[in-house]
Amino acid sequence: MSSAPQLDIDHVAHLARLALTPEEKAKFAQQLGDVLHHIEQLKKVDVTGVEPMAHAAPVFNVWADDVAQPGLPVELALKNAPAQRDHMVVVPKVVE
Repeated sequence: MSSAPQLDIDHVAHLARLALTPEEKAKFAQQLGDVLHHIEQLKKVDVTGVEPMAHAAPVFNVWADDVAQPGLPVELALKNAPAQRDHMVVVPKVVE
């Protein structure tokens, strides 16, 4: 398909922060024109009675219920800490 006449590949490349060679511009203009042509074809589809949706398949919450549970004991949480003091991990100072 030919690229759309209103398609400014230089502007699109600038927005995408891409430096394109002339060959890439021609190739991507052709491909983007094909995509836009396909979208024009989709606009012709009769969608009356089709409910708008965010996903093609139903989405259900996959998370477990938020139930309070006991945390790790301090000794186990600090087991692999290289240094500890007063039930806290000691790390090198990074800010003066």
